[in-house]
Amino acid sequence: MKKYNFNAGPSILPQEVIKQTAEAVLDFEGQGLSVLEISHRAKYFQPVMDEAEALMKELLGVPEGYRVLFLGGGASMQFCMVPFNLLEKKAAYLNTGVWSKKAIKEAKAFGEVVEVAASTNSIPMDFDIPQDCDYFHITTNNTIYGTEISDAKLQEIYRKKGKVTLVADMSSDILSRKIDVSQYGLIYGGAQKNIAPAGVTFVIVREDILGKVSRYIPTMLDYRTHIEGGSMFNTPPVLPIYTAVLTLRWLKKNGGVDWIEKRNIAKAELLYNCIDSSKLFTATIMDKEDRSRMNICFVPKPGKEDIFDDFFAFASAKGMVGIKGHRLVGGFRASCYNAMDLEGVQALVDCIHEYEKKF
Repeated sequence: MKKYNFNAGPSILPQEVIKQTAEAVLDFEGQGLSVLEISHRAKYFQPVMDEAEALMKELLGVPEGYRVLFLGGGASMQFCMVPFNLLEKKAAYLNTGVWSKKAIKEAKAFGEVVEVAASTNSIPMDFDIPQDCDYFHITTNNTIYGTEISDAKLQEIYRKKGKVTLVADMSSDILSRKIDVSQYGLIYGGAQKNIAPAGVTFVIVREDILGKVSRYIPTMLDYRTHIEGGSMFNTPPVLPIYTAVLTLRWLKKNGGVDWIEKRNIAKAELLYNCIDSSKLFTATIMDKEDRSRMNICFVPKPGKEDIFDDFFAFASAKGMVGIKGHRLVGGFRASCYNAMDLEGVQALVDCIHEYEKKF
């Protein structure tokens, strides 16, 4: 039975990337060594690191003056690295859920934090960004609640921020759609949604925003350390970075971000249309503009709550993997990251329709 991986993370990867990674685990590019054991200082690994940065820049249209880093620690490490490097007096945050709250908590250890607005079931826009802030932080996609800042709302944020540096956690929607990197001072995220296995974190940072705080920054937490070291100040997560390069090649080969954005729109429309017309289920996010394309959350309709276990068992038997919703929301969550194709989403839609026939 074919299985369809809707896990929220670590998530689905392209099948050809998994196979290529598996081959490299046995023999890395004909070197007679596994990618698990090669030295990051070996002459044949440096091109991997160089290509990773080059492909990220190419696919996202990163302007001059920015560097792409590949670090450890996950996005959670960035919750403190961002304020460590950027927060001198005051920062502003848009609170759209669990990950935003965690970032806010860490930032409060470094200075004043202004929470401009908060919501978990929508993307609020009725706020102003204090122009005396060192930066303004957003989380573009919220995996737990299933909200995403739409392109139109991003444009409004660009207008509101004025001269304030914009920082974004893009862990779960990086490379899923076109973005204007020039509007951001720093973009970061865990790579385990759209790029690589868990273990590597990407940071896209404009160099001129660094070195402005008066505090001492520990060596490993200073972005300048990793810029100077080419992401290899210490031993980097070699295997995830290699897989990241394979994924970026796959994306480029198939048409880049333009191609994947169109496919992601089609996938989201297909599943949301099914849920919106369902007699048994309803989407958790009612405002269509705020719905995530990456994490599609739905629950049984009022009065139908008792079907949860039955549908979960039914869907699991049909090969649907990882569709149980986060414990804070309940219900179901279908994570449709870049590597999930239309066939997989159609299989889930067919599963829902077949289950509904029982009623």
